[in-house]
Amino acid sequence: MDLTVTLEARYSVAPDGSVWAQIGMAHSFWERYLEVFNTVKVVARGTPVMQPPTGWLRVDGDGVVFHCVPDYCGPWEYLKRRTAVQSAIRAALPASGAVILRVGSSQIANILAGELHHRNYPYAVEVIGDPYEVFAPGVVDHPFRPLFRWHFSRRLRQQCLRANGAAYVTRATLQARYPSRSNFSVSDVDLTEGSFLDAGSAYYSNVELNAECITKSTYKPRKHGPFRLVSIGSLEQMYKGMDVLIDAMAQCLRGGVDVTAVIVGDGKFRPILMAQTERLGLASHIQFAGWVTAGEPVRQILDEADLFVLASRTEGLPRAMVEAMARARPCIGSNVGGIPELLDASEMVPADDSQALADKIIAVLRDSNRMEAMSRLNLERSREYCDTVLNERRRRFYEHVRDFTREWGRTHRQVPSKSSGRESKQPPVTPSHRN
Repeated sequence: MDLTVTLEARYSVAPDGSVWAQIGMAHSFWERYLEVFNTVKVVARGTPVMQPPTGWLRVDGDGVVFHCVPDYCGPWEYLKRRTAVQSAIRAALPASGAVILRVGSSQIANILAGELHHRNYPYAVEVIGDPYEVFAPGVVDHPFRPLFRWHFSRRLRQQCLRANGAAYVTRATLQARYPSRSNFSVSDVDLTEGSFLDAGSAYYSNVELNAECITKSTYKPRKHGPFRLVSIGSLEQMYKGMDVLIDAMAQCLRGGVDVTAVIVGDGKFRPILMAQTERLGLASHIQFAGWVTAGEPVRQILDEADLFVLASRTEGLPRAMVEAMARARPCIGSNVGGIPELLDASEMVPADDSQALADKIIAVLRDSNRMEAMSRLNLERSREYCDTVLNERRRRFYEHVRDFTREWGRTHRQVPSKSSGRESKQPPVTPSHRN
């Protein structure tokens, strides 16, 4: 069976039609689906480029094809290209095969889900983000932010309720806000075998670590500074709270703690953040590393750090933090999204509170015993995300999606509507789940 997957990501498309990704969503990512499905059609935004960017990875290839949606950035560009975007998304509707929508704040998923619901065609969801937090005050600066928050949250609730299967990147956080009525849903983190399957909800993490990602030794804290902080995340929006970290750095230095920081990531807000750094006199203390190739280069940066800090305003389950935990780094994060599923309350601070973040950084760096304990605990928790733990859980979810779609295709008949030319709605067939 073939599979169609939507996601709210941007890819680069070369003149020869090859598709390239910066990090995370290259061909190797889609191989997890190919363990169950014959082919994967990826439906996402594509930007034409003259040649693949240096260091980027090929997406399309054996078993993976790309369906390009015209690129847009933000609501105004979407409105300008709305007709072309909607037409491209509707053209991706499969005549047969399974559909998985990777959802959070995805307009592509919203459009395709509406078409699928109208045709009574089954689909599953992988919930990787929370629009209620993405469009929270202070995260996105837009006059229609409250409307976007209401709209995308409402659509995501509908999609989860209508889906024939749901997977979440958190153990409980996203499930509580966006529940599923499906007879199969999964989560991504430490699950007792089968504990969610009968209840209709399951989780498997979007984060997956192989053995080489997990260090064999704990961190040995240094007694004196300068202490090195690391934060990783896109600078395309202010989701990751890098501005809060920069303000906290200034307060740490004023408090007598010698700290430096490496910020890994890039995006349109990088010049603004660099200007903030200059204004606070931190140019010699903060390095903007830009994008760093995933894998060993990122692990080297983490291994040189004393503390990983993620001051996010919104999160699903942060891969960067799990990777830092796998390198036995002490971690501090804001109390949002899936971060409370990774850290104890004593290692978190409220979002958008630079003073609380500075106080936490100072308290941790001044307590070597605490840092050693955090290191040991984080390393142990990171093992829950080892690929050997997650693969079977994920595979069972994909097999359910495949089997449900196959049985639906055998029992369900779509009848063209005379009035609209579209398929009329029929009562959905919900086959019982078989392990």
